[in-house]
Amino acid sequence: MQLTNDLVVLDLETTGTWVERDKIIEIALIKVTRDGQRQTYEKRVNPQISIPKDVTLLTGITDADVHDAPVFKDLAQEVIDFIGESDLAGFNLIRFDLPLLERECNEGGLEFKWQTHKVFDAQKIYHLKEPRDLTAAYKFYCDKRLENAHSAMADTEATLDILTQQVDQYIGADGGLDDLGQFNYKPSSEFYDDNRKFRWWNKKLYVMFGKYAGKYSLQELVKKDRGYLEWILSSNFSEKVKDLVENALIGKFPVFEEEDKNK
Repeated sequence: MQLTNDLVVLDLETTGTWVERDKIIEIALIKVTRDGQRQTYEKRVNPQISIPKDVTLLTGITDADVHDAPVFKDLAQEVIDFIGESDLAGFNLIRFDLPLLERECNEGGLEFKWQTHKVFDAQKIYHLKEPRDLTAAYKFYCDKRLENAHSAMADTEATLDILTQQVDQYIGADGGLDDLGQFNYKPSSEFYDDNRKFRWWNKKLYVMFGKYAGKYSLQELVKKDRGYLEWILSSNFSEKVKDLVENALIGKFPVFEEEDKNK
């Protein structure tokens, strides 16, 4: 692969997916120079908050693993210096890694202006070149070309064929359609309700809409602006959200309980 500039490929492991609040627990950088030399930078980071169980299951990183690690503000200058004026690359880094890294650097009193770098996002290229739609699924599972795509009957027949092949491929001859239920996934445990109006972070709920979006925990908002919460009760929100707010106004708050996926 020919390079016109040095390239740094990066990835972050974090306490969650909330760019505006979640914290880095591991950072890895690989620099490839124009003459083909490689340098690496890899550090564990103490986020100063508890690592959720889901994240530990995904990354293998526990609170104990980062207990004695440096906090990111003590590493920020090293990271910025390592990157230098290199081009940047990663997977989903434009939406996640780079803005989160920029925020962490800013919180450490340093500037990281990733927008001034040339950026290559492997995920964007992947999605452009390898679509993940019904036509692609029909080709992948059935090795057939979907004729008349976006015709309701053609799409319906293709979906039936795909389900049949999925049972055969993932379950086996003795299985049935019900067995595909084992692959069902639940909505992200980061959110309290299906409409994502409230989000868990560091075991507290934060409002994710309106003028206070992402700014205050529910406990803080009760003290700051009870009128805003009373407005929620009289507006078009789900019963789950209204029950949450009604209880909060009388001092009752839900307790964050992480699901044990090993059960």
